[in-house]
Amino acid sequence: MPLRGSVSTWIIALTAALLQTVGTCLAEALKIGVPENYDGIFPWYLAKLPNLPAGYRNLTVTGDDGGIFGVDSGFLYALKPLDREKQPIYSLQVSFTGAGVTQSFTVEVCVSDKNDNVPEFVEESMRGVVQLGLLKGIPFMKVEARDRDDPNTLHAELRYSQLDQTPRIPSSQMFFINPRTGDVSLTEEGASTLDPEMCGRYRLTVIVKDMAGKPTAFYSTGTVTVEVTGNTWGTPDPVRLQENLPGPYPIAISQVKWSGSPVVYTLEGEFPEMLFTISREGAIFLNAPLDRETQDQFVISIVVERTDGKEIAKPVELRVMVGDTNDNRPTFPQPQYHALINELAGKGTEILTVQAADNDDPKTDNVRIFYRLAGLTPDSPRALFRVDRDSGVISVQADNMVGAARQYILTITAEDAKGLNSSCTVVVDILDQNNNPPVFSQSEYGPFHLPEDALVGTTVTSVCAWDGDERGRDSWLVDYRLESGNEEDFFALEADRQTNEVSVILQKVLDYEHMRGYSLVLSARNPEALVHGEYGPASTATVSIVIDDINEGPSLPESHYEVTVREGEEPGRVIATIRASDPDSNPIRYSLRGDTKNHFTIDKDSGELRTVQSLDREENSTYTMEVIAVDGKNSSLSVTAVVTVHILDVNDNSPVLVGDYSWKYLCSPRWEEQAVVLASRDSDGPQHGGRLNFSLRSDATVRRNWKLTPINDTHTNLSLNAPTLPPDVYMVPFTISDSSSPPRSTFINLPVTVCPCNVRGNCRTAAKQLQGMPTVESTLGILLGTLGVIAIILTVVFVRLSYQNPRPKSKTSQERLPLKASV
Repeated sequence: MPLRGSVSTWIIALTAALLQTVGTCLAEALKIGVPENYDGIFPWYLAKLPNLPAGYRNLTVTGDDGGIFGVDSGFLYALKPLDREKQPIYSLQVSFTGAGVTQSFTVEVCVSDKNDNVPEFVEESMRGVVQLGLLKGIPFMKVEARDRDDPNTLHAELRYSQLDQTPRIPSSQMFFINPRTGDVSLTEEGASTLDPEMCGRYRLTVIVKDMAGKPTAFYSTGTVTVEVTGNTWGTPDPVRLQENLPGPYPIAISQVKWSGSPVVYTLEGEFPEMLFTISREGAIFLNAPLDRETQDQFVISIVVERTDGKEIAKPVELRVMVGDTNDNRPTFPQPQYHALINELAGKGTEILTVQAADNDDPKTDNVRIFYRLAGLTPDSPRALFRVDRDSGVISVQADNMVGAARQYILTITAEDAKGLNSSCTVVVDILDQNNNPPVFSQSEYGPFHLPEDALVGTTVTSVCAWDGDERGRDSWLVDYRLESGNEEDFFALEADRQTNEVSVILQKVLDYEHMRGYSLVLSARNPEALVHGEYGPASTATVSIVIDDINEGPSLPESHYEVTVREGEEPGRVIATIRASDPDSNPIRYSLRGDTKNHFTIDKDSGELRTVQSLDREENSTYTMEVIAVDGKNSSLSVTAVVTVHILDVNDNSPVLVGDYSWKYLCSPRWEEQAVVLASRDSDGPQHGGRLNFSLRSDATVRRNWKLTPINDTHTNLSLNAPTLPPDVYMVPFTISDSSSPPRSTFINLPVTVCPCNVRGNCRTAAKQLQGMPTVESTLGILLGTLGVIAIILTVVFVRLSYQNPRPKSKTSQERLPLKASV
């Protein structure tokens, strides 16, 4: 309905601008969004209609059965509030005439929601059933509410919660409501303590809120009654199945049932795939035969789940025990056994215990085993062995095993009550025991003749003691001993372990003159102790040996003689007696060999050794020769010994001064450490001429002017003792003595030149000649006069200086001191 002048232009413009901000609701035509429940001034201008041509007329709106909408001055308006819950969308047709043509277009008005509705439970009083055994968090029912507001907005977003639980036993928090879905489930406490006998019914007060539960939300409450029921879900009884059931398969063996909502059952456990299966109804089947020896029991876990795969209760276990049938033969742990017994083992002696095993159930008679001796190789005319029927103990049946074979092979069979059996072999070795002593075939052997010159190692004879025990064992082997007749160990025994034969071997040189025969008593024993019997006379034998005489050569008690003789002894004195012996008492002749200069002689009959001439140690200190002793009846038989004669030293030589000292000189004034080195020698040995002593004559002037200083055993230094002496040739008297007692000595008057020396240590003037000793120069001086004497003296001085050795810069002695004793 058009209105004129009632609404000012600015109100229309303001309203149009407001409506333009609402937005559109669909993709085509003109779409206008408006809120429901508008409580402002009417008419309510909704929007400015676009695209109207200038000069249009006859503007109308249709499609509104309630007369809510109208148009005026190009504006669409509403005359009353809109309700989204009654009609969320209006489709209007706007028509107008322009340029003589009628045109129209569609306008859609979308009513936007406001939270103007309270959520309400679908049912004011709701009921549910919970089964015993249900896990926490598994829904058993659902509460549901509705809200008429737009479900696509927060106005209709509902949240559920529990306000109260009656009764509050055994816990006040037995149930949980999912805030978004309204699913009702048990809490942890509820799942673990739910008991229909304690409380079979619960009353829950629940609340539902819109606006996602905000404080400004609308809400309403409802009541839920929960019935608690028992459940057929529980552990099934154990099942006992026989192994190797004949079928047909599958065989139903047990049944489980969840009494609540539809579920899916599955089986878990350690068993081959598809050996056990379960149907939709909870029936459990066995699909193949069982083998108790492979697995004697099974623990099957039965899982119950919702159709969406979520487990709703704790799994239960089905225990399947497999019963035994006698389907296994007894078997031995090894196919062959070995045992040892001795031949003297008596009846009842246990040899070995064999034990077979049966894989059947040990709690049944299926494993009872019986043993028997099924065979014996080699055969025996007497019963040697037996096997205990129940224990499997193999023992000796005969009184003993003497005379039996050395090895037997027993076949032992183990059989169960059903007749199932298997066998093994037992190899029994019979050990020989030392029950037979060795015996000689005769009590006496010999006599055996043996020449006294028989070589050491000669075999006199071989004998053997026979032993009836098993060949090659310690009970058969024989140890031989010489019990008597060999006190001086002339003979030894060598046994052959392969034949038990023993040989009598000579191990010392025989002497007919010492012993002309031997009677050796041999004993035979086993290295292993005798078990039965004793060693009697038959285990002893006598071996007689006769020694044949042989002409033997002489012998000397020593092969080397040492003889000492003092030098200078008178010839003809006996210095030693070489005495040989002959076992046959034949005469002996002596001679010397190697004395090329005939210094010695030996008596051919007595062996007395004498000197032929006086011996001088300084000429030769040692003589070596051979003494030959020859058998007087057989010259081819002889013996030789070496004789060494040592000549003992006698102090028969005096020490002498050695060397030329005429060219030596000493400087005056005295030079420190300058000396003339004097050397001496003694031809006697060290005992007499060892250390030689130099001593000046006991004269005060001599000792004041001169000094002797020992260097070693044979050398000494002669030097000036006085600080200075006039140049001259001096006679220095001294004595050289040896170290013997009493000592031998030599007196010496040694000329020594003393002269002045230059800085190099060279003598500058000739020394005076000794008085009473005229020289060629002095004679010529007398003849030629003073001028001739001067010329000759000068000539001599120059000659001597040209040949003089220069003095060392260190001003030490004229010659190097000897480090070792000289000749």
